[in-house]
Amino acid sequence: MKTRGQGIVGYNVQTAVDAEHHLIVAHEVTNEGTDRRQLTNMSIHSREVLNQDNLTIIADRGYFRSEEILASYHAGFRPLIPKTYTSNNVAQGRFASTDFTFIASDIEYLCPVGERLRQTGSTTNDKKIYQSYTSLKCKNCHIKTQCTTGKERRIRRWEHEEVLDDMQARLEQAPESMKIVEHPFGTIKAWMGATHLLTRTAGRVSTEMSLHILAYKMKKSNKYSGNQQINRCYKCHNISNGQLCRPKVYCTTSIRYSVGAARLRNKQLSPVLSLPNIKRSDV
Repeated sequence: MKTRGQGIVGYNVQTAVDAEHHLIVAHEVTNEGTDRRQLTNMSIHSREVLNQDNLTIIADRGYFRSEEILASYHAGFRPLIPKTYTSNNVAQGRFASTDFTFIASDIEYLCPVGERLRQTGSTTNDKKIYQSYTSLKCKNCHIKTQCTTGKERRIRRWEHEEVLDDMQARLEQAPESMKIVEHPFGTIKAWMGATHLLTRTAGRVSTEMSLHILAYKMKKSNKYSGNQQINRCYKCHNISNGQLCRPKVYCTTSIRYSVGAARLRNKQLSPVLSLPNIKRSDV
């Protein structure tokens, strides 16, 4: 698994958490080294559990991947993910691409000194089409050293960049949305102890994580529904044939228990989900 500065041998546990009640709505154990391909997958899992459309999905920069964000939009979700910046321009004292304003009506960029960068061509990189923008006036600009080390400054724009622009505009209107505490994983990590995962192989690890998350959901649901409802769920369990009650009552052993428990006191789950992730060493 990829971590900060190094890698570890482990599993990547993905979860979708209700932003209001901190209930884990969906989870999955993967062998993916990063989170960049998990946004749409976990969003769809959450929609299947909640049976609710128009979900707003909040995730950290680790989930930023333009193709995933576009697929999420097409699937009917509203993702909110901070953009990642890979350029060293800011660190070296030069203008970043965000300092250039795109004028959609003219299909041009406005540079920090007020000059226009016009479209000059297109390129393809990793199966994505980019439009190139530049200006002939760059060579005589009095602050050229603060902008580029080449002959002129070039800005590349993805053909679906308007999707990312729309997401960034909504993110700026709701900056507090990125301060949702990833509380469930902190609690589960404390329960796991220093050894974290005790099993091996993806199937066994998935079962182990399901038990941890089930225990968390039972305790969290108790906060909203009380012991009386949980005891009622236990009593309705038919020990003789191992069957659970079916009609409209979500038992404690049901994967959808957290959703049902939140509704027992007429509390609807928030349509906002956050997508934290957890990486665990299996040693």
